Amino acid sequence: MLNYNNKKNNNTNNNIIKFKKMKKISLLFFMLISFMVFAQEEEENNAEQDRASQAMDATATQWSFQLAYQTMPDYHTGKLSDGITDRTLGLDNYLQLRVVAPVPLKSMTILPRITIRHYEDLQKKKSGFGNTEIFALIIPNATNWGNGRAGIGPMITTPGSEGVSKDEWGYGFSAAIVNNSGQWFYGLLFTQSWRSVDPNALQPIPLIASEDGSTSNINPLGIAPFIAYRFGTTGMYVQTADIVALYDWNTKGFYLPLGARFGKVWVLEKASWNAYAEYRTSAIYEDWQGPAVKNSFRINLSYTMPVGKK
Repeated sequence: MLNYNNKKNNNTNNNIIKFKKMKKISLLFFMLISFMVFAQEEEENNAEQDRASQAMDATATQWSFQLAYQTMPDYHTGKLSDGITDRTLGLDNYLQLRVVAPVPLKSMTILPRITIRHYEDLQKKKSGFGNTEIFALIIPNATNWGNGRAGIGPMITTPGSEGVSKDEWGYGFSAAIVNNSGQWFYGLLFTQSWRSVDPNALQPIPLIASEDGSTSNINPLGIAPFIAYRFGTTGMYVQTADIVALYDWNTKGFYLPLGARFGKVWVLEKASWNAYAEYRTSAIYEDWQGPAVKNSFRINLSYTMPVGKK
């Protein structure tokens, strides 16, 4: 009888946990739908996205060539939440090249994107290429309302160099929803992957141990909200930094960076330049088992060329 009651209680607890998870997912889904409805209503007043905001928009139908350098000179140290394990340090810097090659079709737009990073770990005197990310964002015409759009697509990562990345293939998906309203540009980006991952999100051990002692290849869920404001027609703007909030499904740890960037866009006849400088730090990291950067600095230069539909 005692075993039966224990099983019954366990089943009840599991059902409660599942209900809470479904409630969170439903709330997120409702927020996304509301975002799309609000954005599409604005289309009546704003029929076309301007070139300046396009230069800042990773989902716009355009060729894009991005070169960035990021340095992370110091990290938070001390013990993890268990009070025993030392918090690991992350990598020191990386150089990034990102290329987007748009494929505009009649019923949709596909945005294949490749991201290559070269990392340095000065403490361990190691350097090399990280896990190269290949991603294709698919944007149907039905979710493209001129001033913004929503899309989703598959993502794979290739093996990288030993010591600064994982020597294995990874897979997953990413999604994006963005909108432009007057001088404001805002949106949400989502990423979920399995196996290989950006070294900055790596946990202290290769495979995260779950509560029952098993292991999992699932990487943290990444949610990246952003908002930008452009100062009139000067081309200058201020925006939230590349802040990717991470939630670890296994340890229930949460990581939230905060920061800002200041940039300027130069719109040419057939192309645009976008340059910015960015600062970022860690705001919430106490329960996070991976590295937590204290100060991070980034400079970026992008060249974009819009293309039309076929």
